[in-house]
Amino acid sequence: MDAGTTLLGSLVACAGVLGAAVVAYLGKRGENALNGFSSLTDKLQSERDRLERQLAERDSRIVELSTLHAADQSEIARLRLDVHRLGGAP
Repeated sequence: MDAGTTLLGSLVACAGVLGAAVVAYLGKRGENALNGFSSLTDKLQSERDRLERQLAERDSRIVELSTLHAADQSEIARLRLDVHRLGGAP
């Protein structure tokens, strides 16, 4: 009976060690997956911020060009009036 108890105890201990190893392995895989997800999230956020900056710069440039266009159109209108006033045909 003493040898049987020792054998049973060692089998239970072996199963416990194997179970702990499996849990540790799965835990490490989960940790690696979480780190990968966090890294991907950080990359996506930095790309989003970069694209938002580019969009703001583009919008600023559009406003600047629209202002220049309006100034050009008013100058063209003024010059046409001058040509008409001086007797020419625009």
